[in-house]
Order: sequence, then structure tokens, then C-alpha cells
Amino acid sequence: MSADGFWSDPEKAQTVNEERARKKEKIDRWNKINGMVEDAAGMVELADEENDAQTMAEVAGDIASIERDVKAYELETLLSGEYDDCNAIFSIHAGAGGTEAQDWCEMLLRMYTRWFERKKFSVDFIDELQGEEAGLKSVVLEVKGTNAYGLLRSERGIHRLVRISPFDANSRRHTSFSAVEVIPMIEKDIEIDIKDDDIRVDTYRASGAGGQHVNKTSSAIRITHISTNIVVQCQNERSQHKNKEHAMRILKARLFEYERRKQKEKMNEIKGELKDIAWGSQIRSYVFQPYTMVKDLRTRHETGNIIAMMGGELLDDFIWAYLKHEAAGGVLAPVAPDDDE
Repeated sequence: MSADGFWSDPEKAQTVNEERARKKEKIDRWNKINGMVEDAAGMVELADEENDAQTMAEVAGDIASIERDVKAYELETLLSGEYDDCNAIFSIHAGAGGTEAQDWCEMLLRMYTRWFERKKFSVDFIDELQGEEAGLKSVVLEVKGTNAYGLLRSERGIHRLVRISPFDANSRRHTSFSAVEVIPMIEKDIEIDIKDDDIRVDTYRASGAGGQHVNKTSSAIRITHISTNIVVQCQNERSQHKNKEHAMRILKARLFEYERRKQKEKMNEIKGELKDIAWGSQIRSYVFQPYTMVKDLRTRHETGNIIAMMGGELLDDFIWAYLKHEAAGGVLAPVAPDDDE
């Protein structure tokens, strides 16, 4: 920052300054934790020498607090990917199965929405397609918050539900699937040139909430990138111009992720590895009947508390298990079929 000409580029200077602030905050927290550990060790030694049970009990409370701080710090260390600190474009799409799958899509949205609230993330609804009878066919959100993409990327893949269907008059057990897609919303350092000839822009009337203006005018935007067939829709703004601007931002992020995934697949082919199976593969099963269990098929982390899981309370544990598994270089081993399959 003290180099000649550093401040001549304000935007770059701001980026570097923000990075410096983040690194300094991490170092300061690490030094604080070290200080707390040294203080606790000294208190334990003193209490042991004087056989002071009350002080020992107080130190035990301090140690529990230190453990929580260390775990939070470790989680931030695991979130060291290039785009982990970005906001995220978060999508859920119902799979085959009609109403049952669409209801499952809405159940997942409710679970994640409650988790967003706990994390104090802000959420913008970009697009939402209602099911014919119940639930949702798809929903697209922009999730804003610290490490939003880094935390949510563990959720990318196919989520499977097994339950007695409330839509089946014979009360039979059904299996439903919904797909979760997560991409980083990269605001800076993304250079993608999209020409007018590369895209097709359609306007249509928005559906759902938004007031009379939204529903009576063609303010919603659908942009199709012709060569890749990537489609982006936005209808959350009242203005057609704002919807198009927002849709273009999302399209750039999707194209960036598309190119990044192509490069990764090419490298895996060269190394003789399997292609990325994060999308199009079952990553987690949610079983409501005949027993209750949520099991991640990558990390083997599981819980029997289905109610707390669907309330978003236990999602952190699954994310934590995935990040630790990833940091350890875990291999996605073949999974034996579940008992209920």
C-alpha cells in the first residue's frame, strides 16, 4: 500500500485495502485466541496448586468458549477457496414426479430459508415458478452474506426424499428428487464479453407477488445464451430495465461457472479421473418413513432428527462435515443402495 502510485487506481486500491483488513482481522482473532488459551492454562495451573474447585469450574466455562471460537476460526480457514467469500446464486429445481417433487422443492426452500435467517443472510428472489397443484417447479435466489458461496457450495447436487406421500390417496411411499445448483456471484474480475447477437431476450408478464404493475405489464425478462442454451429469468423488479440488468449479471456468473466447469472436466480427462459429479448426482437422502434419517452420501454424516434438519437447525453440521471431508482430500467412494431402495 505504500508503493508509489498505489492510490492512483482507487478501485484496485480499495480491493487491496479490503483484503488487508480481512487478513488483519484473522490475525487479530488468532492472537486473541492464543492469549485466551495462555490465560486459561495459567488459571488451571494456579487452581490446581491451590486446589480451588470454584476457579477450576470457571476455567472450564472459559475453555468451552475457546473451543467454540476455535471451531468458528477453523471453519473460516476451510473457506479459503477463490470464490468462497462471494455471494451466491442459489437455485432449486424439482425433478421428475410431478406434484410430489414440486412439494419437495418447496420444502427444501423452506429449510434453506430458515437457515439463511439464522445466518442473517439477505435473500433476493430472482425467479420463481409455481407448481400446478402445490409446491414449486423451480426457484432462483441471490443470497448475500459472509462466505455465502463457500458455505452453500456443499449443497450442490441431487437431494432425495422418501416419505408417505400426502398426495397419494392410497398412502404409498414415494421417492422424490430435487436438484440444488450454487454458483458464485462474482462482482469483480469477471471479463465476459456478451454481444447482442449471442443472446435472445424475451419479455413476459411476471407471475406471483409484486402488485398490479408487475402482473399487468411485460416487465419480466428471459435471456437465452444461444451457443450454450443457458437461460436466465428475472421478474423480481418492477422495471423491465432493472430486471434485464439483473439477469445479465446472473448470465455472466453462469457463463463463468460454465467455462470453469469445462476446464475442470478437461483436466480430469487428462488425469484419467471421473468428471465432476456435483451436479446430477444424489448427495443426500432425507427419509421420513419408515424411519427418520438424513444422511449425506459423501461424508456419511447423518442425523435422525428430521424435524430439526428441515427447520434449518442442523444444516451447519452437514456443511462442516463436507468442508472437513474436502480439506482432507476425501474421495467420493461408491455408495451402497439404501435399505429402502
